[in-house]
Amino acid sequence: MHVVSHRTRLGRAVLAACGVSVLLASHAMLGSSAAAAGSRAPDPAAHGGGAVITVTTAKVGAPGNPAVGVVPFTDAVYRTCADAPPTSSDCLMVGAVRDPYEIGQLEVTVGQWVAFLNTVDPTGRDPHGLYDRTESSSAWPKYGSVDFSADAGDGCHYSVAYPQWADKPYGFADFLKAARFVNALYNGRLISKQDSGDQGFHYVTYQVELSPQTERGMYDLARPDATRTHDSGFVVPSQDEWIKAAYYDPNGGGTYSYWKYPTNPGVFGDGDATAPAPTVLDPSTGDVVNAATQPLASYHATGQPAPSWCPGQVRPDVCATVNPFGLDPVSYASAYQGSLSTVGQARTTSPWGTLDQGGNAVEWTDTITPPPTGGDSARVWRRAHGGVSNAGAYQMWPSAVGLQPQDNVFFSHTYPWLGIRLGVIGDLEPGGGDR
Repeated sequence: MHVVSHRTRLGRAVLAACGVSVLLASHAMLGSSAAAAGSRAPDPAAHGGGAVITVTTAKVGAPGNPAVGVVPFTDAVYRTCADAPPTSSDCLMVGAVRDPYEIGQLEVTVGQWVAFLNTVDPTGRDPHGLYDRTESSSAWPKYGSVDFSADAGDGCHYSVAYPQWADKPYGFADFLKAARFVNALYNGRLISKQDSGDQGFHYVTYQVELSPQTERGMYDLARPDATRTHDSGFVVPSQDEWIKAAYYDPNGGGTYSYWKYPTNPGVFGDGDATAPAPTVLDPSTGDVVNAATQPLASYHATGQPAPSWCPGQVRPDVCATVNPFGLDPVSYASAYQGSLSTVGQARTTSPWGTLDQGGNAVEWTDTITPPPTGGDSARVWRRAHGGVSNAGAYQMWPSAVGLQPQDNVFFSHTYPWLGIRLGVIGDLEPGGGDR
């Protein structure tokens, strides 16, 4: 396990020429915490030539835990939906998981995503719609984290826009992108696996060589309503797995053993009075500078500025005005305020040792749900969770059971806070080639 130092700014990604080893130092500022996700560039002599990434997961135990009732976006939890107000016809029971599993300690980073893109789309033709110009630093200086070069060599077309982005969450995901990332892991080669512990939490660190095979694996994407096809491997967490990891306290804290926030038990019914403090970010790097304030999350607290930064290489006036939609400066400043912070630097853990499940990027789950009233029933809708750096504390409640079409291209390219957190089910062991 890599132990990071107590520095205000951690080692930034050392970006080298494509094809040369790249260190993506997305280590969370956690004192003696688990190593965070990283990657290195493809080695053509290695198995399959795919990039090697490192993923650390938190073990989630207490199998067969009880569920809790929630009414979407209300400030309460219930022992059962029978206890919910009679007018609440849309109560859901959430959080119960039958078996042990693992969930990403951190969100998937831009550095990991770029390694994935160069592995699965080495020619830069993008047959599966994994990239849009909206994501570039030229089109969107404040939020564009991934650049594309048509003239680059094979396996080098995609790059982290600025070094500061390497350890931020990838924020332009739809579910199909998340599923393809998982399939590249599932079909890849598991090089190593290491168990470790820190502050009473249990972690597993995997080193995986990505496969270019994205259309089948854990999810068969020939089916629009793809579900898990195997009982062991990398996954996109389900809604219940995500909620349990974020809120369920095996020691009985909170209400009916569920916290109000993924950062602290809080008090249901008090609005945002017991919400975590909001992060303050270095304006040119996105590093968290107030980590000593706990509990902490990257979200837009009432009456306070949203956590915000812009790469120091970009002029402030450009960051404040240039956007791919042609919005005037006033409208743009109103709609786009919060920024994604360096993964893990808020330091506040969930009951199982995950970081940033509250705030930063909202995250996809693989749970399919009926569309909302008036929604397009011909599309597949999935749940998402986690709050967001541009929204208030209510988005971090367990009742914030949001949903979106899994392939909403417009939304995923205009909303730069849609992220991915990985999961693991079953027991993975190193050895062997592609599945």
